[in-house]
Amino acid sequence: MDGVWGEKFEAHTHHGICAVTAIPAGKMVLDIGPQSVAQLKQRLGFIKTIVWHGPMGAFEIAPFDNGTVELAKYVADRTRVGDIVSVAGGGDTVAALEHAGVAERFTYISTAGGAFLEWMEGKTLPGVAALSAFRNAA
Repeated sequence: MDGVWGEKFEAHTHHGICAVTAIPAGKMVLDIGPQSVAQLKQRLGFIKTIVWHGPMGAFEIAPFDNGTVELAKYVADRTRVGDIVSVAGGGDTVAALEHAGVAERFTYISTAGGAFLEWMEGKTLPGVAALSAFRNAA
């Protein structure tokens, strides 16, 4: 797996791509690299459902948005043709999908983060429990 490193957490800072095991000292990994994107696309080619929670990198800052944007477009394209069901949750995830221009092409998105994951686990959410109790009391 490779990563994109940067000197600073800012747009267009000096950056490079290398194996994640060879990131230069003092540098930050701010995105996944092109080999990682290719490997993930290959692995995603075999699945029928994806639950996406969290961007691949610092998608708010160019050029560290490439991994997230490429994978988001790939998943959205597979969703559009009916090859995959795509479920995404969390505010950063939704912002990343909107940044990539594909949020409306996912099967389902939720701005809830932790609550989204708890719902996926089948846990009772406090707000839903309160509404259910109110409805049952009426």
